Amino acid sequence: MTATEIRVATVERVVQRRGGRRDALVQILREVQEHTGWLPRDVLAQVAAGVGLTPAVVEGVASFYRFFHLREVGRHHLLFSDNVTDRMAGSRHLARTLCRRLGIAPGQRTADGLASVDFTSCIGLGDQGPAVLVNQQRALTRLDEPRVVQLADLLRSGAPMHDWPAEWFAIDDQIRRADVLLSAPPMSGEALHATLARGADATLDEIAGSKLRGRGGAGFATGQKWRLARAAPVPEGGTRVVVCNADEGEPGTFKDRVLLTRHAEAVFEGMTVAARVLGARQGFVYLRGEYRYLLDGLREVLARRRAAGLLGHGIAGVEGFDFDIDIHLGAGAYVCGEESSLIESLEGKRGTPRIRPPFPVERGYLGQPTVVNNVETFAAAAHIAARGGTWWAGIGTALSTGTKLHSISGDCARPGVYEYPFGVTVEEILHDCGAGSAGRPVQAVQVGGPSGVCLAAHEMGRRIGFEDVPTAGALMVFDSSRDMFEVARCFAHFFAHESCGFCTPCRVGTELVRRRMDKLAEGHGSMFDAATLEGLESLLHGTTHCGLGASATNVLRDTLVRFRPAYERRLLAADFQPGFDLDAELEAARRVTGRDDPGAHLERHG
Repeated sequence: MTATEIRVATVERVVQRRGGRRDALVQILREVQEHTGWLPRDVLAQVAAGVGLTPAVVEGVASFYRFFHLREVGRHHLLFSDNVTDRMAGSRHLARTLCRRLGIAPGQRTADGLASVDFTSCIGLGDQGPAVLVNQQRALTRLDEPRVVQLADLLRSGAPMHDWPAEWFAIDDQIRRADVLLSAPPMSGEALHATLARGADATLDEIAGSKLRGRGGAGFATGQKWRLARAAPVPEGGTRVVVCNADEGEPGTFKDRVLLTRHAEAVFEGMTVAARVLGARQGFVYLRGEYRYLLDGLREVLARRRAAGLLGHGIAGVEGFDFDIDIHLGAGAYVCGEESSLIESLEGKRGTPRIRPPFPVERGYLGQPTVVNNVETFAAAAHIAARGGTWWAGIGTALSTGTKLHSISGDCARPGVYEYPFGVTVEEILHDCGAGSAGRPVQAVQVGGPSGVCLAAHEMGRRIGFEDVPTAGALMVFDSSRDMFEVARCFAHFFAHESCGFCTPCRVGTELVRRRMDKLAEGHGSMFDAATLEGLESLLHGTTHCGLGASATNVLRDTLVRFRPAYERRLLAADFQPGFDLDAELEAARRVTGRDDPGAHLERHG
């Protein structure tokens, strides 16, 4: 068969396996690309015909996700993690070194098509970076100069990935402090049997009585969410749906990676408990594309649970208790961490946030009542179902019950995952992770990722909890050697890149913030720029379509207040300074028209 015939057969096979369903479009594109390497227009057209959509719609979906390639990439496509902690560890220098040895620039592929190199946002390995994704299948950790030199040699020689040193692919859990979730033995039905014995109504009362709040950052009461979905009418022939949000795309967060590696049984059991409470028959895990390497292991856990009677038809021998879980792999879109965007992606669409109401608990996946909770929330729910709501409510604080997992990275001696009861101070966490032990005091801590809060050194006595400092689970440490303006600028680039583009305030506003920060970094700052940045920050907080856009300038707001000198060093000019050279921009046009008079300013740029 020719290459074209193989490609056609591949698309046909994948579309048939997915039943030609439109809502499976993202998964179809992902599986096809794993075979073809990229998605040329003839492939998109064949997929479109297979699912009954127009090529324009399919290309529009494919273009939304950064892991779908609409132009050819190298057979080894390497994406350097570009989170600020990876940059602090030297990722940009290592990327330049690799590109130089391959004779390419970032974004290019080698002439022989063997390799291409580019950057992507945080890939969930901030505790062992610099890190690189290879073909979105495997991750390389702890890169350094010797490894990059050897990597370049292997790429040039055409060595297959399975011949690369095995230690390069080592991904450690790095659990530094375990409490009730991380120290628990694997779950094998305990929570489920307790739920069946107690009954759905009483189990929901236990979840509500535990005061468990969502661990994804927003902190919505889990019991209330489940109760709303349970009360919502189900369309004829439909069901309620349970969705686990495993798309932890917030830079600096990697706790869910560890839970899915060590405690997937508890996560799946929590989803099954929710299914029993809600009367749901269908479940999904939305797994971020950067965690593709976890997919096979998670499927094995699901298969074991089906074999043990803990998933599938007649769970635990109870007639009519039918519930199963499918894994949907994301394709690289930060906004899909927002629950309505996630549901859009589950339905095979671009991950654009929905207008609410109706909320997902009323009309979510395919118009059915849908509960979306994150990985940590479902793991906690399983333990509450097994041990009772009173036990959980006795941990932490009155308004923030239970424990919280933290992904700690940056300037500390012991990065990794730490589990504490709510109410712990930031200072205690910093002490445990060895922050400041290198002789440079802690200057700032970014809690909850770029969309969270940036604390200055005098605030380390504040407590983690919904009463004081809420968090989605990321904690990045910056010592006194770091320039907090550059930290904020890195995050500004992240948000401008990750905006879904749906609403003008976010689409345009994040880009204007990025450009203004770059203008200051290039030495064109004036006193007028501070007012412009403050105005943009206020605009985004009050006008964006979804919460992700509203939080895009949190770090800008916090650093402007807490680290003002980092900006003032760049705001020295009393008069407005343009961000670009107008004469230089117009030079090409002047030359085309043949102008050579003094007004053309050619002597300045010729």
